[in-house]
Amino acid sequence: MTYQSIVNKSRAQLGTFFQHVGHFGGRRPAVAVALLLGTGVALGAGAGIADNAMLRAQVRDQQAQIDATRRDAQREINALAARMGELQAEANRLNALGERLTRIGQLQDGEFDFNKPVGQGGAGPVRDMPKAELSVGMAKLDGQFKASGEQLSVLESLLFNRQLDMNAVPSRAPIANSYITSGFGGRADPFNGGSAFHKGIDFEADVGDPVLAVADGVVSYSGVRSGYGNVVEVDHGNGYVTRYAHNSRLLLKVGELVRAGQEVAKAGSTGRSTGAHVHFEVWENGRVVNPVKFLNQQSPLRG
Repeated sequence: MTYQSIVNKSRAQLGTFFQHVGHFGGRRPAVAVALLLGTGVALGAGAGIADNAMLRAQVRDQQAQIDATRRDAQREINALAARMGELQAEANRLNALGERLTRIGQLQDGEFDFNKPVGQGGAGPVRDMPKAELSVGMAKLDGQFKASGEQLSVLESLLFNRQLDMNAVPSRAPIANSYITSGFGGRADPFNGGSAFHKGIDFEADVGDPVLAVADGVVSYSGVRSGYGNVVEVDHGNGYVTRYAHNSRLLLKVGELVRAGQEVAKAGSTGRSTGAHVHFEVWENGRVVNPVKFLNQQSPLRG
């Protein structure tokens, strides 16, 4: 029942009351006064109940509005949190890619530390940031991340292609932790004396030491050659072939794929040799060349 309906009902009751008062007034004044007082109390109580009902209804409406506002605000916060999570994941991906490129480029340790916070500063005053401005800033940051990611991916692809190219070119020593005992070119023959042309370079080694491929390629020869003893030859493409001679044992067969740094034989002293060592030759387009010029080249991903 609304407040207005209560008032209307009370007015009707009051009219009836005054009719009764007129009836009793002439004969029983005391009864008339009592009826008048009782009706006033009833009217006051009815008005108070109506006021309380209206206040409770207003409180319920306000609480519903507050709850709706709170739900809307929480939805916006959840959406921003999800967006921030996406940006954080993209930042982590870029950091990982940057660290990988740092290793590829062989940059000095600490030159680019992707885990170190970037220093920032600025003067006040500081104001509250509106949600619209925050959304615009996050969208701009997302665009910057995507552009940086595309650029770094292109750079990674270029460096990887460069790695493939260099891995197909002799660029490392055929044995680890060794040194050259005889160079390329003219030298005194170790058996008969006099002058002889040495087609490769010799590395100090012990029998059984691993002999390593100096580049990617395919085994083109594995067997015995006169004067060389047990020989492995690897065709690297682009006109390059490397030869590893005087081995005690051969580990690969013709046609097998070889990766740079892979063991292809065991060092020894077979063939025309005065002692255990690794004889290493490089052939370029069918012509033997000095291997020394290749030994100082480094793959961009090495190490």
